[in-house]
Amino acid sequence: MYNDKMEFGVFATMAEALDAANKAQKDLVNNYSLEQRDQMISNVRKEFEKINDELSNFEFEETKFGRVEDKIDKNLGGILNTPGTEVIKTRAFATDKGLTIEYSAPYGVVGAVTPSTNPSLTVIGNGISNLAAGNSVVFNAHPFAEKSSSIAVKTFNKAVVDAGGPNNLVTMSANPSLATLQEILESPYVKLLVGTGGPAMVKTLMASGKKVIAAGAGNPPTIVDETADVERAANELYLSTGYDNTLMCTTEKEIFVSNQVLDRFTNAFVESGARLLSEEEANKVRDLIFVELESGEKVVNKDYIGRDASKILSDAGVDVEGDPRVAIFITDKDDLFVQKEQLLPIIPIVPTPNFESAMEWAIEAENNNNHSASIWSKDVYRVTEFGRRINTSIYVQNGGTSAAFGVDGTGKDSPTIATPTGEGITDASTFTRRRLFAMANGGNYIL
Repeated sequence: MYNDKMEFGVFATMAEALDAANKAQKDLVNNYSLEQRDQMISNVRKEFEKINDELSNFEFEETKFGRVEDKIDKNLGGILNTPGTEVIKTRAFATDKGLTIEYSAPYGVVGAVTPSTNPSLTVIGNGISNLAAGNSVVFNAHPFAEKSSSIAVKTFNKAVVDAGGPNNLVTMSANPSLATLQEILESPYVKLLVGTGGPAMVKTLMASGKKVIAAGAGNPPTIVDETADVERAANELYLSTGYDNTLMCTTEKEIFVSNQVLDRFTNAFVESGARLLSEEEANKVRDLIFVELESGEKVVNKDYIGRDASKILSDAGVDVEGDPRVAIFITDKDDLFVQKEQLLPIIPIVPTPNFESAMEWAIEAENNNNHSASIWSKDVYRVTEFGRRINTSIYVQNGGTSAAFGVDGTGKDSPTIATPTGEGITDASTFTRRRLFAMANGGNYIL
């Protein structure tokens, strides 16, 4: 891994990072073609693929979130499958009155906030997308993942320079904080803000008065009805919900199961490797995970975000053997585990008397985040009706929500799922401005 101090995009101050990114972006758009951007992106992918195992392990050691093997797989997906310049489209409209070209143009310098849960992936994915779009990016890295982010920034820039491109297309301060974020928000260089994180971050960016592309909270529900392939649903949901210890905001967080197939589904989930909790054991885990604030609100104990199920169960005083990816329990729709997003592998299963109840409860749990949802059903009407009513950016039938990223489905990879602002799964085209050039009067004045 490239780890020299204070080179290739990592600066002592945010002012230096902003100035360097501004100069690099102007150099990129004035002196390099789309084909040359493709060459830079190709080398970025190659260099990150070389260090992916090492970087993913380093990220795990720094943050203690998730599972190393899943982090390696997840980061590789971003390295190889984040779209490049191929998604940048130009359209032409011609009549006898003239010709108009609609094309994509860069914003300039983009300010981006990275989460502690997916720091390397966010630098890689946002970096590739914005390089393809013609932007530079100034990152305000999460302080809990500053070292991982700085390695990713340095590696990205060195790969671009080695491919003949300008240095500092992605930059950051070596000491990220709320103060450095404020510098990004106030900088005249920054024309667009991108945030990947929770509601507080989204609120802060929105208050800037600048255009924002924001990935906010999610609490994705899934429905399993009596027409589903129950055993397949249980097996795939075990793998999906346990992936990287449920850190991804798109991962299913609560499962609504028809009473008619509840026992079959639960048994199949256990056979896949899950630990089924009794009511008493579930109460112990709930008491550990949710802590009460002075206001009386109960929130997730941050010490357990992204931790292994075995660690959580052990600390709660629940006996556990081996290393189950997920622990499950039967509960009702009002359980805190159902109603609050929790990025950890404890998954509630809610029995439902009929499909209408399943839809209503799932929509309530999703909490108008418009993020992600899925359904396991062979009934086309039910699939259509739930999709219409849940109105999420990502909606999957008979598969994990990761199908939207191309895992056992057709899709593209992205670390930023912009649900509050409506862009959905982002790519290079998301970070461009639409511009029009019109040749009026049929072009009759051209000499």
